[in-house]
Amino acid sequence: MSEHKYRKIVEHNKRLKEQLDLPRISVSQACESLISYMQNTKDYLLPSIWGPPPQDPFASQTGANK
Repeated sequence: MSEHKYRKIVEHNKRLKEQLDLPRISVSQACESLISYMQNTKDYLLPSIWGPPPQDPFASQTGANK
């Protein structure tokens, strides 16, 4: 039983070391990136800000399939 616990601890330690090696950015840098994305990406669900959406080329045309 103690060998099983030892293996679990070693595996957990290995996963923690892998997480430690992951690249990280600061919170302020992540916030700046998010703000930039939100300001530069149009969200047509907010037409009062971005205006009406452009015509969808994949939408079915009226009368085209009749």
